[in-house]
Amino acid sequence: MKALAARRHHRAAPVVLLLLALLVTGGVYAVLAPSPAQAETASTADIETGKKLFQANCATCHGPNAEGTAEAPSLVGVGAAAVDFQVSTGRMPMQMNGPQAMAKPPQMDEEQTAALAAYVASLGAGPAIPTDEQVDPALGDPAHGMALFRTNCSMCHNAVGAGGALSEGKWAPPLTDVSPRNIYQAMLTGPQSMPVFNDANITPEDKRDIIAFLDEQRDGSAGGISLGSLGPVSEGLWAWVVGLGLLIAGAVWIGAKSS
Repeated sequence: MKALAARRHHRAAPVVLLLLALLVTGGVYAVLAPSPAQAETASTADIETGKKLFQANCATCHGPNAEGTAEAPSLVGVGAAAVDFQVSTGRMPMQMNGPQAMAKPPQMDEEQTAALAAYVASLGAGPAIPTDEQVDPALGDPAHGMALFRTNCSMCHNAVGAGGALSEGKWAPPLTDVSPRNIYQAMLTGPQSMPVFNDANITPEDKRDIIAFLDEQRDGSAGGISLGSLGPVSEGLWAWVVGLGLLIAGAVWIGAKSS
């Protein structure tokens, strides 16, 4: 017992205990922390094809090795999901500089987009393209998705995904015509001014619920005039213009009758 007590009071004991605590903490974190999504395994031929496409269409701005330049950021570690979103929506390659890359008809087909995504994914681990099950709105809960969407997304995209204006010439696009896969990838990668909602912020199941909610909004208005589906802004403007106009007209009519 005396020997054990002597070791416990040794000068090195605090350092040893601190190292053990750090080791245990690191081990627990490695086991419990969500691991980053890895790109799906791609063949060497796909990666080589993607590299050629990159050199021909992307290297001018992103650098010959995707290391980034003054004009465009590095693509190392962005993952296949970011590439698939940007290229399949036509935002990349860009036609001109501007506050925000505009969606347009894609310049590459699905096979070329997949090859380009495989090449960029080979440069560093990043979010992978989601599976069909992950983006299937039929498997989601629209009611839960509505609560999540209005908490995290409605301040930019509007309460029903109709889109809206942002600062400095940027905008949040409407989500009515965006595919479920690209909605998922946008949440996962945070394109343009959008924040990143990784799996630690919004779980894959929650992302699918949001997709289910947005899918229900594509059926149109439940009745009456939609007013652009912009919510209180357009409704308030309508009430202000029509309501105030009727009050003014009534006041003029009463004044005319009294005179």
